[in-house]
Amino acid sequence: MADQTKKRDYSLLGENGRTAVETGLAAAEWYHTEVPRKEMKALMQRFDAPAIRDTIIWLGAMIVLGGLGVYFWGSWLCLPFFLAYGVLYGSASDSRWHECGHGTAFKTRWMNDAVYQIASFMIMRNPVTWRWSHARHHTDTVVVGRDPEIAVMRPPDLLRLILNFFGVLDVWHAMVDMQRNAFGVISAEEKTFIPEMEQPRAVFISRIWLAIYVVTIAAAITIGSILPLVLIGLPRLYGAWHHVLTGLLQHGGLADNVIDHRLNSRTVHMNPVSRFIYWNMNYHVEHHMFPMVPYHALPRLHAMIKHDLPAANPSMWSGYREMIPAFLRQLRNEDYFLKRELPATARPYREEFHAEFAPAAQ
Repeated sequence: MADQTKKRDYSLLGENGRTAVETGLAAAEWYHTEVPRKEMKALMQRFDAPAIRDTIIWLGAMIVLGGLGVYFWGSWLCLPFFLAYGVLYGSASDSRWHECGHGTAFKTRWMNDAVYQIASFMIMRNPVTWRWSHARHHTDTVVVGRDPEIAVMRPPDLLRLILNFFGVLDVWHAMVDMQRNAFGVISAEEKTFIPEMEQPRAVFISRIWLAIYVVTIAAAITIGSILPLVLIGLPRLYGAWHHVLTGLLQHGGLADNVIDHRLNSRTVHMNPVSRFIYWNMNYHVEHHMFPMVPYHALPRLHAMIKHDLPAANPSMWSGYREMIPAFLRQLRNEDYFLKRELPATARPYREEFHAEFAPAAQ
């Protein structure tokens, strides 16, 4: 790719975003591994059973763990129960919000919508705003000035990364946005991806959420205990670490302004517990190539197309061993990125196309 001469402008209203549109990098045609139509149709089949099972386990475990935390409240014995409850609230909700937002977790639409609303509240992401934000993320994945969900910008802000392991900045911005939306204000950046007809719904939901938090805070004041907030709201802080740990691996340290998910996304093999919490989003190259394949079919999709993909990282530790040094190098040279090596069986990168759009990052 061509050398960059200017700092990246990540604003959705800035120069890089305009250039991406003008050059055709925005909403470009992305590379896809060839999959036979019949096999892809089978992979895209939706079923209620897997998501019903997983949702019962998820919410049931939260009820049990939260109940035990309340029972042991006032002693140190409540800590392990609330720590586990926090991960299910503040991390598992991230993947549930995500998959149900795609409408692929359940076959039945109202089930997708119900879990989407619950998970959106837990992760503090307005379900209207983030539905459209995520649509843009898939259309313009890690395209500077177009993708509103770039977790790590260049050069990386390491302090921000550390604080977000405890949800500090994300929760602060979420609360500010919720209050702003509740008063009827949609930001200029939000207007770039939320259709005008959907904006009143974003306001309405923010008002409902604000009312829930006001009631929770009032309950805590009334009983003279922080316990209501430990159950509602604060888990987004103390349980955030797992979704940040896994989420940074999705695109961290990889290329920007390319139209091949093999260059800008990372697949990582994870342990069964993390995969349950993360709902198989560790198969992230596969998910971006084929976002309408349900989470439970991603392992099968991976096995089918891995001949055309970079080798998956064997563990989260492996992913961080390559990603952290890349972040440190980007502090000195923001144009540095990790280039994914393809196997001999893969189709080559479209280098000429990427070179054509390199000026979009200037």
